[in-house]
Amino acid sequence: MLRIAVLISGGGSNLLSLIEMQDKDDYQIDIVISDRQCKGISIAKRFGISSVIIDKKMHKNDLFKTIDKHLNNIDLVVLAGFLSIVDTNFIKKWKGKIINIHPSLLPKYGGKGMYGIHVHEAVIANKEKESGCTVHYVTEVIDGGDIIMQARVAVKEDDTPETLQKRVLLEEHRILPETVKQLAKTI
Repeated sequence: MLRIAVLISGGGSNLLSLIEMQDKDDYQIDIVISDRQCKGISIAKRFGISSVIIDKKMHKNDLFKTIDKHLNNIDLVVLAGFLSIVDTNFIKKWKGKIINIHPSLLPKYGGKGMYGIHVHEAVIANKEKESGCTVHYVTEVIDGGDIIMQARVAVKEDDTPETLQKRVLLEEHRILPETVKQLAKTI
């Protein structure tokens, strides 16, 4: 069984999908860590999962050293809507054991500033025919790690960034737990 830590910054919908798909034979969420006060923490508490807020404004350069102190016996770190840019030393320590879900078909629409609704706005502005989401390994290059799994979503003519975001999010909820289950068999 894979013991995971989930890092969040927002509403926690991807966290909820991980909780709902959790199978003790594959993985168990041991801790949820947020870099700010957010709705996702209340989801963790509702399910009795240990959680902690490590405010990035207070911890600044020590954010990831502080997070790392909470990762005892963790096999995999899952970034699920975590907005802080991950520290290089943290990435080196957790190499091959830290993944992220991103709301585009990487390598398109990745990198600095490409998160949340900004991604969907760019997809629509560029008149793309398809979008989707990607689970990838975290490396020093923002959104540049090896791709583990992707899901595609057609972009409709009448899509707004918000309608596209909702459909992509449904796919995120499917492939993130699926990826963690897949990794549980290999890590």
